[in-house]
Amino acid sequence: MKIAAIIPVKTFSNAKTRLELSDAQKENLCKIMLEEILHTISISPQIEKTIIVTKEEKAIKIGKKFNAVIIDDEKEESVNSAVALADKYLLENNFDASIVVPQDIPYIKTQDIDFMLKYQAPPNFAIVVPSRRFDGTNALVRMPVDLMKTHYDEDSYKIHMSTAKEHTLNVALIFVKRIMWDVDNFEDLKFLLEQNEKPQIAEKIRKILESN
Repeated sequence: MKIAAIIPVKTFSNAKTRLELSDAQKENLCKIMLEEILHTISISPQIEKTIIVTKEEKAIKIGKKFNAVIIDDEKEESVNSAVALADKYLLENNFDASIVVPQDIPYIKTQDIDFMLKYQAPPNFAIVVPSRRFDGTNALVRMPVDLMKTHYDEDSYKIHMSTAKEHTLNVALIFVKRIMWDVDNFEDLKFLLEQNEKPQIAEKIRKILESN
């Protein structure tokens, strides 16, 4: 089965506004998180290809290091429109399923992907992993790729669950802690740094926060 990962990436200057960091700090944080998730996905035997949808030049440069397919998100309208662009590419290239993940879950590990995909149920299924606060979707698996449109917004995981149930009986809500740990505000960042999961990444993030 051909599975692709989709990562929509906002222009770094427009991302993580709630963190109240300088532009340089935000950019460096985004780069570290994106590089780490790309590294993890690139070594996962389950994922055949990674698709980055972005117009951010620095993200494109990082993506190319990991042999990701880059799709130009010229308008940068929303996460949903970015995913739709990736869906089109995957359908044209005969992918069976996709996993949509954000760039801000740097503690994800390959075993998390393996665990999540244990719940796949071909020929059609959906898997949803919510965010730590249960107000978003940190992983959405769909088979087929166009099983349903995405609805990234407030309480998106609930909408994704209900929408998926309209299209398939095989819908799973899975709790995978490292996938649930995203970074929306400073409290999230503090929480992340308190977890003993990826010390090298934590140290890089601390150095960014200590810089001016």
